Amino acid sequence: MKRTGYFIAFAVILLIEILIGAFVHDQFIRPYLGDVLVTVLLCCLGRCVLPKAERWLPLSVFLLALVVECAQLIHIPALEGTLLGIILGSTFDWMDLACYAVGCIIFSLAEQKIQK
Repeated sequence: MKRTGYFIAFAVILLIEILIGAFVHDQFIRPYLGDVLVTVLLCCLGRCVLPKAERWLPLSVFLLALVVECAQLIHIPALEGTLLGIILGSTFDWMDLACYAVGCIIFSLAEQKIQK
């Protein structure tokens, strides 16, 4: 897939994430599907910026998500009430890591399927 395709996928997923954040207040879609989609979103963005990143991109996105989740675990007071703090979140959850992994796996499998 070319950069344009990844950008379109990024834009569509971003719109879906915004709609989920604004209108969905349930116990499955927002907390789980939203976390799966956010890693796919970041992988698509990564492909727009680094189209030749090869196979390490989904792993890099997962490691970034892991760092963010660990920052939530250690609770950094300086981030409280800031825009960055809101974006990164404030609650550590093991299920978030599982969702991030699923999103990266879905992205990798979709890329393999598209390339064949």
